[in-house]
Amino acid sequence: MLPVITLIGRPNVGKSTLFNRLTRTRDALVADFPGLTRDRQYGVGRIGPGPYVVVDTGGIGTAAEGVEALMERQVQLAIDEADHLLFLVDTKDGCTPEDMEIAQRLRRLGKPISLVVNKSDTMDPLLAVADFHQLGLDEPNAVSATQGLGVRDLIEHVFSRLPDSASPDTEQELSGIKVAVVGRPNAGKSTLINRLLGEERLVTFDSPGTTRDSIFIPFERLESRYTLIDTAGLRRRARVQDVIEKFSVIKTLQAIEAANVVILVIDAHAGIGEQDATLAGHIIESGRALVVAINKWDGMDPEQRNQVRAQFSRKLAFLDFAKLHLVSALHGSGVGLLLDEVDGAYANATRNLATPELTRLLEAAVMEHQPPLVKGRRIKLRYAHQGGRNPPVIVIHGNQTDAVPETYRRYLINRFRKELNLSGTPLRLEFKSGANPFEGKRNQLSARQIAKKQRLKRFTQRKH
Repeated sequence: MLPVITLIGRPNVGKSTLFNRLTRTRDALVADFPGLTRDRQYGVGRIGPGPYVVVDTGGIGTAAEGVEALMERQVQLAIDEADHLLFLVDTKDGCTPEDMEIAQRLRRLGKPISLVVNKSDTMDPLLAVADFHQLGLDEPNAVSATQGLGVRDLIEHVFSRLPDSASPDTEQELSGIKVAVVGRPNAGKSTLINRLLGEERLVTFDSPGTTRDSIFIPFERLESRYTLIDTAGLRRRARVQDVIEKFSVIKTLQAIEAANVVILVIDAHAGIGEQDATLAGHIIESGRALVVAINKWDGMDPEQRNQVRAQFSRKLAFLDFAKLHLVSALHGSGVGLLLDEVDGAYANATRNLATPELTRLLEAAVMEHQPPLVKGRRIKLRYAHQGGRNPPVIVIHGNQTDAVPETYRRYLINRFRKELNLSGTPLRLEFKSGANPFEGKRNQLSARQIAKKQRLKRFTQRKH
């Protein structure tokens, strides 16, 4: 198994910056704002003698009440599963009482700890670490997570202290089907993921905007591997004022692009709003397979449930290809079927489609409903083949395909989806017209043709 290295420290000491440096990604949201990270963030380390799992955590040492208490719980879980702890401090702040308290807590754990003195790029390394010897931990390591200075030496030092049982053998990526869970704030996304995992993996709080970053969580079920992606809730642009929330929106849209399947979570009590339709449009434009989960379904009377179904049919009619699931993330009803639907949607999105079958279906569709006339000429669609997967792309060749109207395009999409049973995934059509080899060329007449043309002209003149 890969060794697990967990980053610990006060808020705003650079844990997320170091996480991004070690993983060579921008997965962790970074800003000059304390308390930005709330959930555990996992990644595969790329710097050092071998691969490892690196875990970013929220800042500890803050007031343990409200959402901060839940953050502390997440940090403790990350510490419990770690093989080695990186305790980050800030050289610009010096050794603070909070650092002293955290060091005392970590010493009681009996786990290997490396003291990391961050933001040391503007000082002499010996001078930068001098104040932190009083913590009584291992020899301090001066680094700059932003510049990358000293980071490789730090990881080599960590590997020299890893237990043999944590030595890496093969590289293990965050793999499997990538499933992004998206929706409006407070729709129950983090609660749904916790229910799927069977543990309190993510911070959940009865307040919109608890999740700020996109959290990637590896997960295995019945020998199938997944990567669940928790995202920040998306609101209307006019309501997004906080700079951090603007970054969160970007991270959510990036998570949709990185996913194979998206679970759109809708709050049944809040109803289906314009933002749900906008978010669904983003998912379709990205071409991702889709499963719709209407959450908080429990406790609603039959009349309220009928109203939600009517709203879905009216406002999200363009999601007719996606399966609708009625769930309660809090109590678990209906949640167990979601991953089965994710498997089916992903299988349809990545299915290989045979050219003879696509051509046969195209011929049958054209036979039943002919394309319209364009300037007196019929559009001819000759054959079809697959042009891509996830989402499936069908390329249709013929003449005058540029003039195919949108209504006929939708007819063909619905016909292919029905005949191929492509539920759970968008379907795209591309039309290509064959080049006319005689376009722009004048026909050169022979001497005999010219003489015949002149005789016909004289004959016509005599008659008139």
